[in-house]
Order: sequence, then C-alpha cells, then structure tokens
Amino acid sequence: MLRGLTTVAYRTTDLDAAMRWYASLLGIEPYFDRRPVYVEFRLGDYQHELGLLDDRYRAQLGGDEPAAAGPAGAIVYWHVDDVDAALDRLVALGATPHQPPRDFGTGFVGASVIDPFGNILGIMRNPHYLEVLSGLGRS
Repeated sequence: MLRGLTTVAYRTTDLDAAMRWYASLLGIEPYFDRRPVYVEFRLGDYQHELGLLDDRYRAQLGGDEPAAAGPAGAIVYWHVDDVDAALDRLVALGATPHQPPRDFGTGFVGASVIDPFGNILGIMRNPHYLEVLSGLGRS
C-alpha cells in the first residue's frame, strides 16, 4: 500500500531564515516558492520533496494543531494511489484520523492518521512521485 516517500514538511516560525538555511545545507534553491506561506526543495536520486511551512499559515491550510513548545517532528507523506481508500484501510486497521483528506493544489491530495503507537503517518497522492516513476520506466 505505501509506495514511497513523497514529501517531508517541516514547520517554521521564520520561513525566510529556514529557506536560507536549507538552501545552504542542500546547495540548491527551492523549486517551488509560495512565500510567505511555503517553499519546497526537490532533492536526492528520486527528487524527494522537502517543504517548509510558515507556522502562521498552518490553520489556513487545514492544520489546527498548536505549534510545539520545543523540538518537533515532521509529517512524512507516503505516496498512495487512492487517498480515500488508503485512509479507510488505515482506520480499519486501528489508526485514528489526524488530518482529513485535503487538496494541496495541482493534483496533490493528502491526509494523515495517528497509528496505534502514537506516530503520525501521512499519505498523499502525489503527481510528482508518479512522474519520477514514469521517467524510470516504472508505474
């Protein structure tokens, strides 16, 4: 069911500073820049996506969890062919809905659950993931 990593999204209270830091670390500029809300880098052999989301815009994008008081983790989204079907299966297996399916735009649809062990598991239908696979002669 899980087909591969699509997007790792990190939250920040200073998007410009985070963008500069990650650009320096990665040696590349973001390919997707929607400041002041979000920027995204593509990296690695499979062009995985690393996104930075300004915490001030989180609620507008469907997130309602409060900002962490200390170090925080990230929601890792795994590519699935059908978000609704994958979400139904995860819930049937004991996961608790975390974020309902939502359209991030241009064909990207994602949701997340909390697994039975307390971990956030993101799922996403990600056209970029499918383009990369297609380019490798896979589907």
